[in-house]
Amino acid sequence: MNAARALPLLVATLVSVPAAASAQAVPPGFREEFLGQFGASAEKLVALAKAMPAETYGWRPMEGVASVARAYMHIAAYNYYYPETALGVDAGLPYQTWEEGVTEKDRVVEILERSMEHVRGLAGSMSDADLAKPTRLYGREVPQWAVLLQLVTHMNEHLGQEIAYARMNRVVPPWSR
Repeated sequence: MNAARALPLLVATLVSVPAAASAQAVPPGFREEFLGQFGASAEKLVALAKAMPAETYGWRPMEGVASVARAYMHIAAYNYYYPETALGVDAGLPYQTWEEGVTEKDRVVEILERSMEHVRGLAGSMSDADLAKPTRLYGREVPQWAVLLQLVTHMNEHLGQEIAYARMNRVVPPWSR
């Protein structure tokens, strides 16, 4: 199955899983598909973060909306938050302070890259038995692989946000040149 059809199938599987049956076998090829999808999106996100000029990191489209830096730090924070709260993986980092406290481009890019490596390492180290174990995510019982799926879904949502921010600042995403 090609990558363009595999991710929607995984999302449909997650949505259709009743709570009582959520501790299920890992979908065939899940880890490889996840790592490919996550890796492709992470690469774009980091490339875009590097392409944005440092002076745009405080920019926001309007009052009350996340700045460029804050949106990147939100993604990085959730790359630790989901594993900690739903998988019991505590990285021992103060990710709760990043959205408000980290605004300098070089530091944002560094933290963002490390958060991506954290997720890749976690996904690569989980056994199929671990991935199939039940956990809680947003008040529902789901298999642990669903937490990884949520990570890529979350990142892609904010990748779209950062693409819009880049375009509003006349920055062309590096992969579309």
